[in-house]
Amino acid sequence: MVALLRGGVRPRRHGPRRSDDVSITSCDWHDPKWLLVGLMILLLSLADAILTLWLLGQGAWETNPLMAVLLGGGARTFALAKIGLTGLGVVLLSLLARGRAFGRVPVGSVMYGILIGYLVLVCYELYLIAA
Repeated sequence: MVALLRGGVRPRRHGPRRSDDVSITSCDWHDPKWLLVGLMILLLSLADAILTLWLLGQGAWETNPLMAVLLGGGARTFALAKIGLTGLGVVLLSLLARGRAFGRVPVGSVMYGILIGYLVLVCYELYLIAA
């Protein structure tokens, strides 16, 4: 416990020791902006879940086949699975934020893309509600 607290206050490694080290454990400190981006993604995911359930109650249908299956288990199963899967993805992407996806695309850019995607989706759902 003491090591965890000490590492949080004074991390030893802000980056990898070697230029070719790309493992998840190559640093002790992660940029706080990824916490903010991750929290925003989770909040927008929660808003998406709530708006989706509201729209379904108004006669809409789910176009995502995975989420449609989860909706069969009820609203609670749908919401828990959606937030759980999104949270797991956000944690993993936050750990890998300094790396590159597919050897080319910065993972941080992927997180920003997901954030923008959720923002557009929530705006679209709000548009559907207003229409």
